[in-house]
Amino acid sequence: MGFHDVWRLLPLLGLATVAPAATTIHLCGDSTMAKGGGGSGIPTEGWGEYLKYSFGSDYVVHNAAIGGRSARSFTREGRFTEVANVVKAGDWVVIEFGHNDGGSLSTDNGRTDCPGEGAETCQVTYNGVRETVLTYPAYYKNAAKLFLDKGAKVILNSPTPNNICESGTCVNDVSRFDYYAWHAAAELANPNVYHVPHKQYAVQAMKNLGATTVNANYPKDHTHTGAYMADVMAGTFVLGLRCGTTALGQAVKNSTASLTASFYGPCIPQNSTVPI
Repeated sequence: MGFHDVWRLLPLLGLATVAPAATTIHLCGDSTMAKGGGGSGIPTEGWGEYLKYSFGSDYVVHNAAIGGRSARSFTREGRFTEVANVVKAGDWVVIEFGHNDGGSLSTDNGRTDCPGEGAETCQVTYNGVRETVLTYPAYYKNAAKLFLDKGAKVILNSPTPNNICESGTCVNDVSRFDYYAWHAAAELANPNVYHVPHKQYAVQAMKNLGATTVNANYPKDHTHTGAYMADVMAGTFVLGLRCGTTALGQAVKNSTASLTASFYGPCIPQNSTVPI
């Protein structure tokens, strides 16, 4: 065998370049994010199922959202831990709860958080087991720390709105969980923790779409979206990323100009003390 024959064989001997492993975007949330949305009956879908279309092949989406969960029940059931067990350094974790976190602990459904924004706790008995219930920000912060310890970056979202156009007129929607999500990110004060005001971007897009379009795409109730609105909700999160400072936002295939020129609307100014 001559020199030239050996040279032609070199690529077969393992010298070819190996492509780096894809970065995973892990999603933790409720039915508004989950595959299959609100479950049986009239078909609905969660926005997490459409996020993958905004990224290239170097990113994959792991949608771990589960219907009917709150930050509290996701914690108690060990679901944050399950996600942490498969997280690798450099991954991203998006946390979004709020639709099931309200209510009263006097008639505890296992999902309601303790009122407050700090270290307050409430003592309850749920399903015969004594439980110390934390606040929504505390659950967010504890989950974020779990993922940060794995070398991941974390995005703490405000929840998507219910159908703000149900009355025939699209109105604003503000809840304490919008502030709590921002507050948790601010208190962590970690350069690898970010906040996306998902609800604000969703409300902006829904108003621009108008009541007729929005109402036609909440086929089951005022919480769970059909496929079209699920895609819209994914787009509003993507715009929030694009308008922020994360490396994940820079990896989005859609340009900021293309998004803001559509019904999604412009970037929304945010409090500069928290990375977005």
